[in-house]
Amino acid sequence: MAAAPPLPPPLRIPGAKSLNSSSSSSRPPPPREPFPSYKLGCSSRCEVKSFDHSQNWTTVDRFPAPDPIRIFHAPPSSLTASPAPMAASAREPPCGSSKKVCLFYCAETKPLAERVAAAAQSDAIELRSINWRKFADGFPDLFIPNAHGIRGQHVAFLASFSSPGVIFEQLSIIYALPKLFVSSFTLVLPFFPTGTSERMEDEGDVATAFTLARILSNVPISRGGPTNLVIFDIHALPERFYFGDNILPCFESGIPLLKNRLQQLPDSDNISIAFPDDGSWKRFHKQLQHFPTIVCAKVREGDQRIVRLKEGDPKGRHVVIVDDLVQSGGTLVECQKMLAAHGAKKISAYVTHGIFPKRSWERFDHDNGGNPENGLTYFWITDSCPQTVNEVLNRPPFEVLSLAGSIASSLLI
Repeated sequence: MAAAPPLPPPLRIPGAKSLNSSSSSSRPPPPREPFPSYKLGCSSRCEVKSFDHSQNWTTVDRFPAPDPIRIFHAPPSSLTASPAPMAASAREPPCGSSKKVCLFYCAETKPLAERVAAAAQSDAIELRSINWRKFADGFPDLFIPNAHGIRGQHVAFLASFSSPGVIFEQLSIIYALPKLFVSSFTLVLPFFPTGTSERMEDEGDVATAFTLARILSNVPISRGGPTNLVIFDIHALPERFYFGDNILPCFESGIPLLKNRLQQLPDSDNISIAFPDDGSWKRFHKQLQHFPTIVCAKVREGDQRIVRLKEGDPKGRHVVIVDDLVQSGGTLVECQKMLAAHGAKKISAYVTHGIFPKRSWERFDHDNGGNPENGLTYFWITDSCPQTVNEVLNRPPFEVLSLAGSIASSLLI
């Protein structure tokens, strides 16, 4: 019978001692691999039996704890290349924001969308268009170009529900975008249009604000979860509770824009804030608490609604009337007359949402340099209602404070 081939020399690991070896010599440890590797904190113990001496055993720590197992992360040929970045979910975003957003918009909000992209001051917000077409019967024929290109992206839509006629086509887009396998979806609706119809006063009244909230609460979820909804200065504070759990409302305000503009005025140290009613005071007084405050009250005398001074002194002051929205403007006009009669030096106004149906903005005149009984020094609105912006642009006393920066910040959260 042929002799068995010789066995390889016993495996020796630095630090291991043979129980049957009389030699004190040991081999030098093998060279360390120069490759980056992951370390697994595990150890194992093995026993090697000699065939020639069946009663002798050698016990070694094959993988002792100080010298753990190593698994190569990349082949040697790729080690000179730049290390691959970690997955986004496994790292903290760098200073600023590394988030990228694809922003869609309707025709009315295109100028605002362009300002939002510019406000990001980088390529963090990329504008994407939609083909807004109609069939012969007038119903929408809509198309989202390059729908596959937004898979896995953060997507947003900038809406304007300026009339019931445009809501359906925009809702169709709002319901479609989250289902295109996007990473997250944000709906920016600067003006919540049914906000003034938020309660029932008589049996049979329909609270359409609640209806719209329910419609938006059922927008399909995206891969990232529920839709994010950004709204500015919603009319009635309880309306924030109208939304269901399938949407995440983010309620923002245009008041910081007003405060910044007031600081730029030459008479910024002589400004008082007037609230036309208790509702406006409850909503805004905490954001404007550093200014002297004037509170007005609306009372009815017969069929007329009259504004009276409730507290505060407007005499000699530049008084700024603050409210969330204006429609016909009747309350603001009455408030202006009352403040002028009580000695206000200048009178200006601010509203986040300048709705002005039927061109009602035309009733507000410029004071022509300090005649508060004749008009306003400034009338500030935001660009939450794009159609109004187009009508009042470059018409004193109107100035438009853009929400673009605030919207960009909300999108990049």
